Amino acid sequence: MKRFAKFILHTILGWNIESGFPKHPKKYVVIAAPHTSWIDFPIAILTRMSLGTMVHFIAKNSLFKWPFGYFFRALGGTPVDRSKNNNLVDSIIDIFNNKEEFRLGLSPEGTRKKVENWKTGFYYIAKGANVPIVMATLDFENKKVKISEAYYITGNKEADFKHFKAFYKNIKGKNPELS
Repeated sequence: MKRFAKFILHTILGWNIESGFPKHPKKYVVIAAPHTSWIDFPIAILTRMSLGTMVHFIAKNSLFKWPFGYFFRALGGTPVDRSKNNNLVDSIIDIFNNKEEFRLGLSPEGTRKKVENWKTGFYYIAKGANVPIVMATLDFENKKVKISEAYYITGNKEADFKHFKAFYKNIKGKNPELS
């Protein structure tokens, strides 16, 4: 499957991966931005498969209804009910604490629409689970996947967010007007 994913991503679609996911530590939060199109998902899945690194994801529960539910779960997805305040951050921290190896990919924007401010759940998940954050982006302008080293948050949220934003500076998503 790894070879097949590489063939599709590199040969057919023309994408290159600048760097892979860190091998250590075995647990971290991956934030991927900008998230501007549904196309981001299949490219991210192909990237993950071609690198041989499982990165789980959460998505709105409507995506997990028949006939697609089995497919999204098989890809490592978990449905969430975004209409309820169900303490999702604490639930995800528990998952990290109960696994030897776990990587969770999230979009800090929380949507494909243009947003002024990122959601902060990923930050509090990393803080509560005591895991680093890895930044990833799909640079559509250059057809490159870029992945950072693991970054351990400092506890200074403002400084940490400046660090995150610097990684994504000048990156254009599929729909740059939504970046």
